[in-house]
Amino acid sequence: MAHSLFDKFSNAIAKGAGKPITFALACAGIVAWALAGPFTGFSEIWQLAVNTATTIITFLMVFVVQHTQNRDGDAVQAKLDELILAVKLADNRLIGAERLTGQELRALRDYIDRQAKLDDKEGASKDLPIDRAVQR
Repeated sequence: MAHSLFDKFSNAIAKGAGKPITFALACAGIVAWALAGPFTGFSEIWQLAVNTATTIITFLMVFVVQHTQNRDGDAVQAKLDELILAVKLADNRLIGAERLTGQELRALRDYIDRQAKLDDKEGASKDLPIDRAVQR
């Protein structure tokens, strides 16, 4: 499967940004900047340097993080849709529920919650592994 250049770039940046060494380097950069303050007389350029750098990095990281979250969310939705298809008793109409409006999703959640309560009252729920886990 071919990935776009941006996919490869954003994946590499996201993985690298989440590493402890990246955090340590960022901390070291801030310490170096702070230590340089007295030598520059705490000038406006000294302050502008860190403000500009952090603003640019933050601005660009928003797009990288959003891209990786979108891709991860799409992958999770595809996996959930596959599980819905695999379970015979599941309602296939739930596939693609992530595309519903907020109001439609709330109505769907309310319906599912009511159905679950009805199933509990009717004794339809079987002894599921979650039941045993909760009893412990």
